[in-house]
Amino acid sequence: MLCGGRSHERAVSLRSGARVEEALGHLGHEAVLIDTGPDASKRRKEGGFTFAFVALHGRGGEDGTVQSLLELLGIPYTGSRGGPSESAFDKARAKRIFSAAGVPTPKFLTLTQTALEEFGAADALDEARDAIGFPLVVKPARGGSAMGVRFVNDERSLPRALISAMSYDREVVVEQHVTGRELAVAVLGSGATDSAPGTVRVLPPVEIVPRNADWFDYESRYEHGETEFTCPPQDMSAELLDRVSDVALRAYEALDCSGLARVDLLLDEASGIPWVLEVSPVPGLTTTSIVPLACEAAGTTFEAVIEELLADAIAQGAGATD
Repeated sequence: MLCGGRSHERAVSLRSGARVEEALGHLGHEAVLIDTGPDASKRRKEGGFTFAFVALHGRGGEDGTVQSLLELLGIPYTGSRGGPSESAFDKARAKRIFSAAGVPTPKFLTLTQTALEEFGAADALDEARDAIGFPLVVKPARGGSAMGVRFVNDERSLPRALISAMSYDREVVVEQHVTGRELAVAVLGSGATDSAPGTVRVLPPVEIVPRNADWFDYESRYEHGETEFTCPPQDMSAELLDRVSDVALRAYEALDCSGLARVDLLLDEASGIPWVLEVSPVPGLTTTSIVPLACEAAGTTFEAVIEELLADAIAQGAGATD
C-alpha cells in the first residue's frame, strides 16, 4: 500500500492510503502501508509483497515515476502504466493529446519560467491576452488537488497568478475560463493485454457544487461539508449524461489509461459541450472523494472496486511472467 511521499499532496495521499488499507482489511487482505520515503527500499527488500496498490498523489506517484520503478522491479501494481501516467499528470501534454484526438478541451497555451525570464512578463501578458483572452485560468502544468490554480479576470492579476503557479512547477498552463456545471467521471478499466483492450466501465458522473467557494478548490475537495456532490446530476437529460460519459471515456482512452482514473469536466449547457479539464491517473480515495460516491450510484461498493483493481493488477503481473 504505497502512499504519502514527498509531494505537496502528501496529506491527501495518506488519507487515501488509510481508506484503502481499511477496505483491504475488510476484504481479508493483509495490507502493509508504506509511506514512501527513505525506508521504502528497505521495506521492499523485506519481501513478501504480492502487488502494490498505488495511492500516491502528485509528483513521484502520479507522474509515472513509481509506476516505472515497479515495472522495473517486476511488481504488479494498480492503475495506469508509467507512460500514460506521465502524460496524464502533465496537463500541457495531456491537452495536446486531447486536441489531437478530438476530445474537447479549453484552448490554452503554456509558459515556462525560463521563457518568462528571457522574454519578460510583458510579452507573456500580451500572448495570454491575444491567444486566450480574459477571463482565464492559470495552473501548474504538473500538480493536482487544485494547488496553485488561480482564476484571472484581467491583466493586472496575471503576474501574481503566474508566480503562484510557478511555485509548484516551472511550466504553467494558461487556459480559457469555461463556465458550466462542474463534473467528475470515474472510469474503470480491467483485463487489458498487449493483444486485447479489456473492458472499460464509465461510472455515473458526479456533479460538484462547492458551498463556500466559487470553484472546487483544495478546501472544497477535502473538508467535510464544504461541497455538495450529486450523483447522477439532477435535471440533466439522458442525452447530456451520455455525452459527458462518452467524452470522459474518450479522454481516458486518448491517454491510454488503465485501471481507475478520474476525468474532470465542465459542461457548457448552452452548447452542450463537455470540456475536459484534466485526468487524474491516481484519483483521491478519501472519505470526501468522488469515486466512492460514483461506486454507490453504480450499484457497487468501494470495496468491490478495490477488489477489482487488485485482481486486475495480479492478473497483469501473472500475464507479464507467462
